[in-house]
Amino acid sequence: MQIPSYAGVPVRSGDATFPKAMDNVTVRQGESATLRCTIDDRVTRVAWLNRSTILYAGNDKWSIDPRVIILVNTPTQYSIMIQNVDVYDEGPYTCSVQTDNHPKTSRVHLIVQVPPQIMNISSDITVNEGSSVTLLCLAIGRPEPTVTWRHLSVKEGQGFVSEDEYLEISDIKRDQSGEYECSALNDVAAPDVRKVKITVNYPPYISKAKNTGVSVGQKGILSCEASAVPMAEFQWFKEDTRLATGLDGVRIENKGRISTLTFFNVSEKDYGNYTCVATNKLGNTNASITLYGPGAVIDGVNSASRALACLWLSGTFFAHFFIKF
Repeated sequence: MQIPSYAGVPVRSGDATFPKAMDNVTVRQGESATLRCTIDDRVTRVAWLNRSTILYAGNDKWSIDPRVIILVNTPTQYSIMIQNVDVYDEGPYTCSVQTDNHPKTSRVHLIVQVPPQIMNISSDITVNEGSSVTLLCLAIGRPEPTVTWRHLSVKEGQGFVSEDEYLEISDIKRDQSGEYECSALNDVAAPDVRKVKITVNYPPYISKAKNTGVSVGQKGILSCEASAVPMAEFQWFKEDTRLATGLDGVRIENKGRISTLTFFNVSEKDYGNYTCVATNKLGNTNASITLYGPGAVIDGVNSASRALACLWLSGTFFAHFFIKF
């Protein structure tokens, strides 16, 4: 069979209304693209070409690509379909016709969009406070996606945000630890989202340590709370002596950030100053906590006087309350 010639010149404004191909065709990767060409009964031969390669000539298929099929071949329309479109299908397609020995062409450009996909992202990382951190998030897509970093571990509107593939944090602080979300968006499909966790190590600091008053024969508890990453280990001392559970009727319990020293039956010898020591690999800190009895002077104030003062203030409050009402 002789190969027909479909060379021609593009249709210009004012030329015959045929052949008239579609405007640019935009499809997503994996979808099917339909290319339509409007013709009339003066057309004697018609073909679809991709650049200079003939795909179909009339009803005869020239392309060896099984994804390319003919849809319509009538006196008014000549259409083909490309199934499961990929990025290499993007480009110009030409509808070429022959009428009275005058070839004419019309061109349509196929645009293939690709949903965003994050191809490479930093792994979870653990650093010491004060270090510098760089996170990477590389994404592909058509059009090229916009990459955004966001700190998830803070309130909305207060998080660290970067519209770049790289997120750089210098002199990182403990409150900058947590999850960071990378989002790649190009409006073709839902954004591709991945997360990276930053753990910031810092030495312990004791956030809560309160003196406790208790009578002889009663149960007394001293409590010490410390923040640290990694979590702190606790030790209790009285003067230079380290305390341990089961010795001298005391029990030490460590639960997360809190350590407690329990006296099941307080005696006179238990009164005094105790030291809570919190330690991790980055350092240690300590706090002095006093177990005192009735009448003891703490910070220059007698404990009994404190109690009387509280009662006097309470009485004054209630007297004022009743007088007012």
